[in-house]
Amino acid sequence: MSKIQNVTDAIVEQGMLPLYFNADETVTIEVLRAIYRAGIKAVEYTSRGETALSNFTKMVQVRNAEMPGLLLGIGTIKNLQQAQEYLAVGADFFISPGFVPEVATFLKSKEVLYSPGCMTPTEIIAAENAGVKFIKLFPGNMLGPDFLSGIKDIFPNLRFMPTGGVDTTAENIGGWFKAGVSAVGMGSKLISKQLMADKDYATIESETKKVLSLIHSIKK
Repeated sequence: MSKIQNVTDAIVEQGMLPLYFNADETVTIEVLRAIYRAGIKAVEYTSRGETALSNFTKMVQVRNAEMPGLLLGIGTIKNLQQAQEYLAVGADFFISPGFVPEVATFLKSKEVLYSPGCMTPTEIIAAENAGVKFIKLFPGNMLGPDFLSGIKDIFPNLRFMPTGGVDTTAENIGGWFKAGVSAVGMGSKLISKQLMADKDYATIESETKKVLSLIHSIKK
């Protein structure tokens, strides 16, 4: 199986992609352990601060030592240099807030999954023509499930994942799956700044378990 297919399957199977960033390396690692204990097999770390690359490098080391089967993705990739840096330290997949053609071309040549953020049919078409198969609808709360329902028939070969403002409620997540998403990106509504500040890893773990089982029941 190709690496792209492997990552796609993992995200689709869990039905969600948790994403977070913390400037502190220890907090970053403890959050990773908490969500792994909860059953997460693919996670996105967002490249949003000066410590992001070194933290991510550490995440890869810890994963290799103690978390078999966990796929580590990097988000907020906005240029080719970032993509090259994170690929060099072992990122399994890449996510952007927008569509970056040179990143798409580079990662396609390496057979690595790239999921760009798109907000319009024009952007989705550009991404599809560049070989992208997995679209991040961003910001999800601005677009809403109705947007996907309206365009999905035009893109039968693409998978969609809304990110941004997706809530942990059955109503919100259920609405997205009904519209035809393959997964939902879950950021601050799941792994909040407050929980990280409090170092409340037990709650992060239990909330992640809850959302996983909610999605499992919605998908049935």
